[in-house]
Formats: sequence, C-alpha cells, structure tokens
Amino acid sequence: MELVIVFGPAAVGKMTVGHALCELTGFKLFHNHATIEPVLGVFPFGSEPFVRLVSEFRRRVIEEAATADLPGLVFTFVWGLDDADEIDVIASYIEIAESAGGRAHLVELYADQEERLARNATEFRLAQKASKRDLDRSRTNLLALDAEYTLNTGGTRTKAEDLIEQHDHVRIDNTSLTPQEAAEQIVEAFGFGTNAQHSPSRPIPPT
Repeated sequence: MELVIVFGPAAVGKMTVGHALCELTGFKLFHNHATIEPVLGVFPFGSEPFVRLVSEFRRRVIEEAATADLPGLVFTFVWGLDDADEIDVIASYIEIAESAGGRAHLVELYADQEERLARNATEFRLAQKASKRDLDRSRTNLLALDAEYTLNTGGTRTKAEDLIEQHDHVRIDNTSLTPQEAAEQIVEAFGFGTNAQHSPSRPIPPT
C-alpha cells in the first residue's frame, strides 16, 4: 500500500487535494476530520477521552488499510513540525505501512495566509467539517495555529525534517493551484499510476 501523508497548515487544501489525488489514483481518502467530527459529538476537543479515541481510531484505520487490498491511503494532518509527540505519531504511521511492505510518501502543502483564510469558509470544507462552521472560531483557531506552531518547512530547520528527509517528499505551493493541478503534481513527483475511471468528472473547489 502507498501511504500518502498530506500535511500543512489549516485550510491549505489538504482534504480537497487528497480527494483529487484519490480520484486520479483510486486511493482512499482518510482525512483528519473523519475521526475528529464523530468523537467531538461526544467529548470536548482536547479532553483526554477525545485525544485517546481520535488517536486510536486513526492508528487502527491505518493498520487495517496497510494489510487490506488497497492500492493506497491518503491521510491528512496539521503537523506541528517541532512537536516531538506529533513527529513520533507520523513516524509510527510510516512504520505501520512499511512493516506491511508498503511505502510512505510525504506531501507538504503551503499557501498564503490570506488565501487560507478565504478557503476556511468554502462550501466543500464546511460540508465535510461540521466543527468549522462557526467561522469566527475557526478563523481564530487558524490564526492561533499559525502563531504557535511551525507548520511548513522552508524556514528555520525543524525537528521533523530528519524524518521528512528519509522519505519521498514533495513541497507544493498551492496558493494559486486547483486541487486537480496539485494532485497531478503529486502523481508526477511519486510516479503514481492513474486510473481513467477515477479521473475527476468535475472541478473540486479549493478549501
């Protein structure tokens, strides 16, 4: 199985680019909020049960996917590149895939903050992520994440870069790209085959 981890700051387009990549390749999309939203309906964000359940659900899905008959899994994540715990989490996901004979690929997306603030309120994003529908709160969260964490490479070297450099990695500025254009760059960078039956039938709006 090809494990594709798409990371970058909030509202950079991880889910929509992942969706477009899956349309091109036949991979399956497992975006960050697929676990967050159902657990958030029961436990407050950041509480011990919330963190424990989200972490366990993600790991179990990746474990099952690694040994199933899947061509690939696309997982999206807002990754604090200087957070030791999050580095360990990503490393553990890569280990799951590689231990089952798969390969891991890291896709880094970045875009201007102004563009991401605009994408934060797009219809496709809000349809998939109920917790983002409080736009004032979501905007505040985006700005706080940007201020508190290093979410992209390219500046001062981060702790995560040792791990990143050990694996296939592509860094894409998708400020002005459509999700389809970004997905095509990923396919080309990693040599993924495409499946005509999975080609996008309609444009996916950026989020």
